[in-house]
Amino acid sequence: MGKPTGFLEFQRISDSYEKAETRIQHYREFIPHLTDQQATTQGARCMDCGIPFCNNGCPVNNLIPDWNDFVYKGRWREAIDALHSTNNFPEFTSRICPAPCEAACTLNIPQTPVGIKSIERAIIDKAGENGWVLPQPAAKKSGKKVAVVGSGPAGMAAAQQLARAGHDVTVFEKNDRIGGLLRFGIPDFKLDKRLIDWRMAQMKAEGVSFVTGTMVTDAALPEGVVNDAKKTVTPAQLKKDFDAVVLAGGAEQPRDLAVPGRELEGVMFALEFLIPQNKEVSGGRKNPVNVRGKHVLVIGGGDTGSDCVGTSNRHGAASITQIELLPRPPEQEDGPLTWPYWPLRMRTSSSHDEGCGRDWSIGTKAFIGHQDGPNRGRLKAIKAVRLSWTDGKMSEVAGSEFEIAADFAFLAMGFLSPVGGVLDAFGVDKDKRGNAGANTEGAQSYSTNVPGVFAAGDMRRGQSLVVWAIREGRQCARSVDQFLMGSSVLPR
Repeated sequence: MGKPTGFLEFQRISDSYEKAETRIQHYREFIPHLTDQQATTQGARCMDCGIPFCNNGCPVNNLIPDWNDFVYKGRWREAIDALHSTNNFPEFTSRICPAPCEAACTLNIPQTPVGIKSIERAIIDKAGENGWVLPQPAAKKSGKKVAVVGSGPAGMAAAQQLARAGHDVTVFEKNDRIGGLLRFGIPDFKLDKRLIDWRMAQMKAEGVSFVTGTMVTDAALPEGVVNDAKKTVTPAQLKKDFDAVVLAGGAEQPRDLAVPGRELEGVMFALEFLIPQNKEVSGGRKNPVNVRGKHVLVIGGGDTGSDCVGTSNRHGAASITQIELLPRPPEQEDGPLTWPYWPLRMRTSSSHDEGCGRDWSIGTKAFIGHQDGPNRGRLKAIKAVRLSWTDGKMSEVAGSEFEIAADFAFLAMGFLSPVGGVLDAFGVDKDKRGNAGANTEGAQSYSTNVPGVFAAGDMRRGQSLVVWAIREGRQCARSVDQFLMGSSVLPR
C-alpha cells in the first residue's frame, strides 16, 4: 500500500511527452518511463483504502497495491514477479491500455489517482533493462499438442500459459509477422514493435512454435481485412494433428458506412491506412496511401480514429478533422457518482494534441466526389448533418446540413465481429453478434460446441481492450489444460 501518508504528501506525477513539433517527425515512442525516484514517489501515494477497487477495475486483476508497495520500497525484482503473476505482457498494457484501474482508484474520486499505468511501465522496463524477464520452460512435457489460431494478445497469452504447463503449442497467424493488431493496427509511436519480438523470443525459448502466412480455412475474407497468407490449413487438419484448438483471432471486420459515394477513391477503412504504414515503418514497402498536404477526415472518435490522426500528422496532412456520431462528453465526470466505474468524459489523446479539429453529434449523409478533371472519381468533401440526442435517440437537426472538405476519409467506427468464415469452417456456434459462442465460467469455460475447440479474446467477446484479451487468453489456457489433463495448476 505504499506510504500510509503518501497520498497526503505527494502529488500525482503525469507522464512527460516529447514536444509535439518534434515527435511528429518520427514514429518512435515519445513517452519516457518514470525515473526510479518518480516511481518510488508515485508508489508511495497508494493509500490504505481498505478495499483495493483497482484490482477489480483491472480485467486481469493485477495485484496493484502489492507492486506499488514493492516499488515504494525499492524491491523491483519482487515487483516484476507480482506483476507477471497476473499479466503476461505488461510491456503492452502499460503502453496501450486506457487504465481502468486508475478510474477505479480511490484517489480518483478527487481526480488524482495513483499513476498505476506509469508505475507498471517503470517495472517492466526496468525488468527488461536488467535481464529479469527470462524464459520459464515447463519442467515436464505433457505429450499434448495445442494449436492456437491468431497471434494477438489473447493468442499469445494462451500460448505462453499452455507452453508453461508442458504442452507443445503452435501459433498460426495469417499475416507475415506475429502480433495481430498489436503489430499491424497500433502505430509504432504508441507501441514499439521490438517489444513483441522480445516477448516472442522468450516464448520460443519456452517451446512455442510460430507459423505465419497461414490462413485457417480458405474462406473469402470481408473487405478491409488484411490477409498475407500464402497457404492454408483446414480445421479438419488441425483437429487431426492437435489435441485441442484455441481460436483467438481478432474482431477484424470493420463497420462500414453505406452512404452514397462510398465507392469514391479516398474513402477507406482506417486499417487500410494504418496497417501499410506500420509495415513501412518496420522496413516494408512504402505505404501507398500518402496524405501529405491533403485534407483528412476521420469518422469515428475512438482509439483507431486517434491513431489515424497521429499517423496523418506524421505524414504532414494539410488539415485533420475528426467527427463523432455521439454527443460531446462532459469535460470531467462526476467522480462520486461514477466511481469506481469507467467514466464517460472528454478524452484527448496525444495525437489530438499534435493537431486535429474535432466535432461531435455529426452524421455523414454522403461522400461527394470530383465530377470532372484529373481527380474525377476521387473524394472532394462529405455532406454532413448535425444531430440532436434525446433519451439516447438521435434525430437530424432540420436545416443543419453542411459540407466538410476532404481528400481522404478514414472510417474508424469500430469492428463488428471476427471473420465469420473461420468459425463456420470449424462448425462453431455464434452468438447474436457473430462472435464465437462460449461461456467464461464453469467447468467448460471458453469451450465451444465443438469438442476440443475453444475460443477467447475478441473472437469470443467482440472488439475490446488488450487487457481483456490477455485475461481471456490466460483463463482459456487453464480451461484447455483441464480438458487435456483433468486438472490444472495454471492460475485463472
